[in-house]
Amino acid sequence: MNHLSADEITELFRGAIRSGLLGDGERLPTVRQTARDFAVAQATAAKAYRALEQEGLVVTRTAAGTRVAPGASRAPQAVIERARALIEASDAAGVAVEDVLAIVRAIANRRVEEPSTTDRAER
Repeated sequence: MNHLSADEITELFRGAIRSGLLGDGERLPTVRQTARDFAVAQATAAKAYRALEQEGLVVTRTAAGTRVAPGASRAPQAVIERARALIEASDAAGVAVEDVLAIVRAIANRRVEEPSTTDRAER
């Protein structure tokens, strides 16, 4: 079985929160349940939750558990819809999600430049 790292679990929850899949005030599973769900040690799940808390995405209260912080799920609907369309297009083209994410990160970091007009004409 391929176990996830704390960073990977953090990324999964971050995406669920940013996309609105987990809404403001919504309760996350307990650390114990998350550890069980991902077949990882409780310390790994706890590390992921601490990272989410440090990013301001969740708040933890003793009696209330860990909940999505107010305002954390803030991705506009238009962005979510375009992301879905991108995934559908990449699936149709046979491009792996991991590759799409790498492309998006590279573009966001300005490491990939627009093809020049001569490059486009050659295609």
